[in-house]
Amino acid sequence: MAKTRLQGLAALSAMFESSQREKRAAFMPYYPIGYPDYASSIQNVLALSQAGADGFEIGIPFSDPLADGPTIQAATQEALQNGITVERCLSAVRTLREQGVTQPMMMMSYANPLIAYGPERFVKEACAAGADGLIIPDLPPEESHYFAKACEQFGLALVFFLAPTSSNKRIVLAAQQATGFIYVVSLTGITGARAELPSDLSHLIERIRAQTTTPLVLGFGISTPEHARAINGLVDGFIVGSALVKLAKNGHQAVSDLARTLRGALD
Repeated sequence: MAKTRLQGLAALSAMFESSQREKRAAFMPYYPIGYPDYASSIQNVLALSQAGADGFEIGIPFSDPLADGPTIQAATQEALQNGITVERCLSAVRTLREQGVTQPMMMMSYANPLIAYGPERFVKEACAAGADGLIIPDLPPEESHYFAKACEQFGLALVFFLAPTSSNKRIVLAAQQATGFIYVVSLTGITGARAELPSDLSHLIERIRAQTTTPLVLGFGISTPEHARAINGLVDGFIVGSALVKLAKNGHQAVSDLARTLRGALD
């Protein structure tokens, strides 16, 4: 009999427990559906799933991606030109599950497309497709009621962001409302590969850990095995996006090769 896959909060909890047993951070690649085309994006996520990814941030392309840098902006714009919609992203998650991806998949979208789609409708369909939660960069906790209610109903995670500029009051608010994990932005700015990570990351992590036991996942700027080694043990997980997306037009093997070096740096 096939083993039933955990979903939602249970799947994320199991992911963090597994990586913690191995004394390492969970590796969670970001990848946008539809780039460089729909079929290639499916192939690239499949390749990442076999290259050591512990979980995924699955990008829903949007025309005004405020938090993203040039690499992801260009990729998601191309995806939109390829006809990618919210529906096709949900279909992609369903296809990835059918093709054997078992790792948790968080769907990342800005608020506007999901509000237009309908928060409850989207969460219900995301759950049915096999997604495990939502990452919405421009959704503040104060305005998250409809998404939070639907996610609670279907057992999915709803992630909020904290940054170096976050006040202690903001940290407490995010900690109270985030489920699954908290997305910690490593720097003040937009996504994109950086040569170096900020030197004061440990201070930011200490400030947040003082307020919550919710797992912390670091993103923005992480692009090399050296970065992965530097943050291993500091946070519970980390997200790599731009560095992987930049290689996508070179084929799934190039994406897979970088993922393997990033994952291998944790051992």
